[in-house]
Amino acid sequence: MTEPRFFEGPQKGNLAAAYAAMDADIDVVTAYPITPQTTVVEELSILVGEKEFLDRGQKTHYLRMESEHSVGASLVGASYAGARTYSATAGQGLLYMSEMVHWMVGARLPIVVSIASRGLTGGAWNIWADYGDIISQRDSGIMIQFLATHQEIYDSILMGFNVTEHRDVMLPLFPAYGGFVLSHTAMPVKRVPWEEAQKFVIPKKDEWDHIWIDSERPMMAGALIMPQNFYAEFRIKAHEAQLKALPVIKDTMAEFEKRFGRSYGNGLVEPYMADDADVLLIGYGSIAKQAEDAVDTLRKQGYRAGALRVRTYRPFPTEDILQYIKKTKVVGVMDRGIAFGSPTAGALSTDIMAVCQRYESTRDTQIVPFIGGLGGRDITYDEQIEQFKILFELKEKGEAPKKPYKMWGTYWTGLITGPDKVPQGDEEYFGDI
Repeated sequence: MTEPRFFEGPQKGNLAAAYAAMDADIDVVTAYPITPQTTVVEELSILVGEKEFLDRGQKTHYLRMESEHSVGASLVGASYAGARTYSATAGQGLLYMSEMVHWMVGARLPIVVSIASRGLTGGAWNIWADYGDIISQRDSGIMIQFLATHQEIYDSILMGFNVTEHRDVMLPLFPAYGGFVLSHTAMPVKRVPWEEAQKFVIPKKDEWDHIWIDSERPMMAGALIMPQNFYAEFRIKAHEAQLKALPVIKDTMAEFEKRFGRSYGNGLVEPYMADDADVLLIGYGSIAKQAEDAVDTLRKQGYRAGALRVRTYRPFPTEDILQYIKKTKVVGVMDRGIAFGSPTAGALSTDIMAVCQRYESTRDTQIVPFIGGLGGRDITYDEQIEQFKILFELKEKGEAPKKPYKMWGTYWTGLITGPDKVPQGDEEYFGDI
């Protein structure tokens, strides 16, 4: 046993995640390492035996598994028994866990799994920040949040159990943050004192209301449902739970701010100078936070720019996004992950286009999709200024520029290709850049 190594000051994002899980008094953590989340489960393997937690009577069971699929399966089993469960994964690990992700949703289990998002491997290796991994699970039924700071990682995991274990929700939550951007860099993080954390985090239960493991009350799980029985209704209930989670997330954020003085918008979205903006740039993760600096610069130059960070992606905060889109007619949407073959190649921009078409007041809004930062490539402050300038040109001239790097109606930020730098043999393919 060692003395606690967490102190007030700069901490890596993965360390913040591990401590948040312990401060939420988890019962079970299941572990398998994969870059860049490995140090989350490594840290937890130490913390479960540290004096700080043992002296409080915490008994967190640490299970080493042979794969991410087994990590997911053991989380399901432990949660069936009523345990408060947590783990972390990333990239291919999340894909390997995917079958069990659907089990978590189908069984309505309140599991929290943090994702140190990374580029997916397929034909080329990549382990840096890219949200393609978590975006691949967007229609599985899990709740998804994008985190932007080290402090937000800690706070969001602590809040996460209040959301997942709410009786109206009972769905798994997968908060995601950029691998290496946040997972391995260090920034100041403030912990919630143990006594205060226990007053805030929802009290633990011996078992869930809808599912349990008890030999005296045998229950069948995973039974076959015939088409004319209640399979459709069974799936619709998970969708309903997603929608019910929207006010729960807001209420949880409001309570957290009241107790600890920190907030991230209303828990669903975080606006920045968005109320009077002529153009609005919407994004997620740390890049969306960086956009606030670009807004500051443009405001000093006389441009009324605004930014909106989508913190909760599933459930989708339709009304909270639309209230800002309605105030402007030119909106840029920045994705850091590809939704292959979709209308915009970006998941968030496609979703925003869809919701704008549902309401007459937003149907004529001009949506400009941006994609960048794939595989961890930096999106610079100057590049975000350029994104805003494209939006302002569209507003002022009624037409967006065709360059730089506009293909299939989407702007690809920071490409290394171009008229002077086209890869040999690809001149025809990149001819419209």
